[in-house]
Amino acid sequence: MAETTYHIPALLEPTIDGLNIHDGGIYVDVTFGGGGHSREILRRLNEEGRRENGERRKENGEGRMEKGECTKQLYSFDQDIDAYQNKIDDVRWQFVRGNFRYLSNFMDYYGVDAIDGLIADLGVSFHHFDEAERGFSFRFDGPLDMRMNQRGGQTAADILNTYDEQRLANVLYLYGELKNSRALARRLVQMRNKEAITTTGQLASLTGDKKELTKVFQALRIEVNDELGALREMLLVAKDLLRPGGRIAVLTYHSLEDRIVKNFLRSGNLEGETEKDFYGNILTPFKVIEKGRMADEDEVERNPRARSAKLRIAEKI
Repeated sequence: MAETTYHIPALLEPTIDGLNIHDGGIYVDVTFGGGGHSREILRRLNEEGRRENGERRKENGEGRMEKGECTKQLYSFDQDIDAYQNKIDDVRWQFVRGNFRYLSNFMDYYGVDAIDGLIADLGVSFHHFDEAERGFSFRFDGPLDMRMNQRGGQTAADILNTYDEQRLANVLYLYGELKNSRALARRLVQMRNKEAITTTGQLASLTGDKKELTKVFQALRIEVNDELGALREMLLVAKDLLRPGGRIAVLTYHSLEDRIVKNFLRSGNLEGETEKDFYGNILTPFKVIEKGRMADEDEVERNPRARSAKLRIAEKI
């Protein structure tokens, strides 16, 4: 499948420009998807692969990396095996099938002790919205799945048919920011008491308000994939992995994830609590480079999804 039909990355140039890529660096794309960001990173790296720079590791008989020579410069994560169809034929590139919350484990496995940059394009690829059987969109009638990783875990249907009314209301309120979450949860329970809710079509009948329905689908998707929990874990690991001068670039698409990223890059912690020195300067491990850049109208016209994208970039001090 062509990259442009799988996913079109938003704010591509300013995102990769902001990473300040240099030859010999080691980079991580934790949301590979269609591979747009990864390809652009590789285009800007030297063609000879990673040069000798500190300890290297090689794979032993048990499959674990040990000291030796390693030429990988870019590690691209995606927990959805569908993304592998966009694989890159480049000796400098390594595909990692896994959730980015396990960034530390995989980097340790590949023998990477520090990185020079990380990109995270949060949200959902066009591919997921366009595949009816994945259940991410109410544009089609299909099974209520919504799992990014289809190898296991609960589906959206599991949540809708097993969570009690209060728990459903909490999911809709916290992750969909729906003020009428209690009323919607009550209606969902009434619906499932008549018939199990298993398709996107059934869920779409919950309300005639498309904006409201979009928030319902968003809430369920976040709950199914524990998106905010995974984001928090990844950010903490990225802070430790980045070398001084290394950069992290994150694209967010809704206020919940953006608030987490903004507070973390400003303070260096998940609580967003800042400490100041004697002179009133905030003590933080990051220098913020981009504070929430958005796409211009020309890009939004070419790529409507870019309208909700917000880019934040910080450099490790």
